[in-house]
Amino acid sequence: MTLTQERKQEIIEGYQVHETDTGSADVQVAMLTDRINRLSAHLKTNKKDHSSRRGLLKMIGQRKRLLSYLRNEDLARYQALIQRLGIRG
Repeated sequence: MTLTQERKQEIIEGYQVHETDTGSADVQVAMLTDRINRLSAHLKTNKKDHSSRRGLLKMIGQRKRLLSYLRNEDLARYQALIQRLGIRG
């Protein structure tokens, strides 16, 4: 369920803004989205895992705050990111 080092590196390389970027809002949102998707799949089979559900809700809240920040800072980058990740319907 956790991100492997290889998967984490793939996400960083795919969403980094510049060459040495490892923690921009884009990268953080992409990593959170990957973790949210994995945890959602886990919760479909383990319906009574309430502690993981709480963690999922915290991650969703963190992603929402990061997306809100990104939307206020750079609307074009925000729209490109949500399109690329396939979130926000």
